[in-house]
Amino acid sequence: MNHIVLMGRLTRDPELRHTPNGIPVASFTLAVDRPYTSKESGERQTDFIDIVAWRSTAEFVVKYFTKGQMCALTGRLQIRDWTDKDGNKRRTAEVVADNVYFTESKKSREAAAGYSYPDARPSADSGYRPPVVGSGFEEFDDEDDNLPF
Repeated sequence: MNHIVLMGRLTRDPELRHTPNGIPVASFTLAVDRPYTSKESGERQTDFIDIVAWRSTAEFVVKYFTKGQMCALTGRLQIRDWTDKDGNKRRTAEVVADNVYFTESKKSREAAAGYSYPDARPSADSGYRPPVVGSGFEEFDDEDDNLPF
């Protein structure tokens, strides 16, 4: 069985390319901390793992993920043999991502990117109620004659 689950931070923005047949492919590197510290230095070791995503997964990653962002993914290990420009045979190990997941809230991602929320808030007596974003629900006035039932 060849199944990998990783969680780490992107070391760079994902790069999108297309095959000659027009199939999207994205590549990026994930910095994944090891679960223990080094005996010599007392610091955590980090592995830098090359990731490849294809088709809609590639487009999703390029659209929603940037350098420094935390993500989790599932996929499989792939070993590729190739020849470099000098004719030397090379071997590369990479993870082919099947699914990529957000591991941080949008608010924390925006805060990490330097976005700040405005401090000015409307007063309670102004009657303004902010919409509940992304939940599919909206707040309504709770007077009995406005209830839908």
